[in-house]
Formats: sequence, structure tokens, C-alpha cells
Amino acid sequence: MRKRSRKFVAKILGRLWRLFRRWLFLTLSIGPMPEHIAFILDGNRRYAKKKNLKMGAGHNVGFNSLVVVLRYCYELGVEYVTVYAFSIDNFRRKPEEVKGLMALMKEKIDELLEEDTIVHKFGLRIKFWGNLDMLSEPARVAAERAMAATANNTGPVLSVCVAYTSTNEIVRAIKKSCSTKRDETAEGSLGFTGDPLRDGACGSIAVADMEDNLDSADCPDPDIIIRTSGETRLSNFLLWQSTLTHLQNPIPLWPEFSLRNLIWAILEYQRVYPYFEARRRGLAK
Repeated sequence: MRKRSRKFVAKILGRLWRLFRRWLFLTLSIGPMPEHIAFILDGNRRYAKKKNLKMGAGHNVGFNSLVVVLRYCYELGVEYVTVYAFSIDNFRRKPEEVKGLMALMKEKIDELLEEDTIVHKFGLRIKFWGNLDMLSEPARVAAERAMAATANNTGPVLSVCVAYTSTNEIVRAIKKSCSTKRDETAEGSLGFTGDPLRDGACGSIAVADMEDNLDSADCPDPDIIIRTSGETRLSNFLLWQSTLTHLQNPIPLWPEFSLRNLIWAILEYQRVYPYFEARRRGLAK
């Protein structure tokens, strides 16, 4: 009897919380809303240390926080969310830690594809940005499977940056642009197979060529980049795409990031929106 009573109360409280959230988000949407929010998920290891958790446990809690924050973002109407999950520089960590994170990545990707997850609720398209060849084989296969399984979904887009740095993304985009230019030349038609950078086969590469070959090619630039734990560095994340992005550095570690922090981030964005919009119009002329 007591269990039923507790379940009933929990159900009522859950409904009230969802109604409150709906009212809050409708009120917030009166102002300008971001189309794309990017997160640097900083502080997982510090959280584990703070809570005396074993190695890797902080990232596990961080994944749970990510699912909750994604739900809030999509309920708010944010169409694109990008997360910086694993930098190329992170491969310099201890081998056992990297191995554990690769295993955790595969596990969490597989979980996302199960029924009754946020992916199915919102019809998410999942994309992975970065040099996926650097991942462990199981993690890479899981990432490719997730992209293929959600490719035809029509809902919001979740982009996960793994084995990623912005400079590496730019270098890869340059090489792709050069290869395209090379293929458009007479040398390309004659079977030229040299290095397009070294052999001067690039021709004239425009900004549009570069942007067409970035990982973010079909994604608008982020309106907000949020780096948790109070850090004020971009750490080689979306350097090309963040010219007119509002940067925010809330104090909570990533596993502690809450709805209150997200609401505050959007209110701050709405406060500075007129300035950024004027800059955009000025650049568009």
C-alpha cells in the first residue's frame, strides 16, 4: 500500500514538474531563442575526485547529465546541440583511462539506440565530428552505426565531437577542398595522385569551399558555447564557427549543470542578442 502511495505521489509530482517546465519554456520563448547550443563538457574528472568516485565514474554521471540537458534543450526548441566529448589531446592521458573512456563511449552510444530513449522520443539525428579513425574499433563502429541508424530522422541534430580538435577539422577541410580542386583540373583527369597540398594542385580555395568540407558543413554556427567548471578557454573547439558566438563559462562542473544554469544561459543570450544580431547584419552586407 505504501509503495502504491509513493508511486502515485511521484506520478503527480512528475506531471506537475512537466507542466511547470512547459510554462517556463513558453515564457522564455517570448524572447529570441538560440538555434544551436554547443557544450564543452568540462569537469567530469574533477567531479569524480570531489565525490571520491572511481576513475571513469565522473564521465558516467556526466553522460546522465547530458541526456537530461538534451531533453531540456529540445523541449525548448533548440534544433542543434553540439558537445565536445573527447579531444585528440585526451589521447595523451594514461592508456588505461583512454581505454576505459573508449569502452564507456561505445556503451553509451549503444544505450542511445535502444527503445524509449531520447533519440526515439525526439527523432534525433546523431552525427560524430572528428577523426573517427583514431577511436578504438568498437567505439568507431558504434558511432558509425548510430549515424546510419538515425540518418533518416527528421528531428533535432545532436553532434558529438570525438577525436576532435578544431585545427584538425580545418586541416581535414583544406585537404578535402584541395582534392576537390585537384579533381577539377586537367591533372586530376589524367590520374594525378600526388599530395594536393605539396604539389600545388589546390587552385583557388574560397571560404565557401572550406565551409563545405568542415565537419559542421550542414549545421549553423553556434549561438552559444557553454563551457562548464568556470574555465574560460575554447580548448581548440569550433574555432572557425565561433566568430559571432556568445561564450559562457558557468561555475558548476558538467555533472552538476542543471536546468537553472541552462535557463540563465539563455537569458544571458537574450540580453546580448541585439548586439550579436547587429554584428551579423553588418557582416552580411
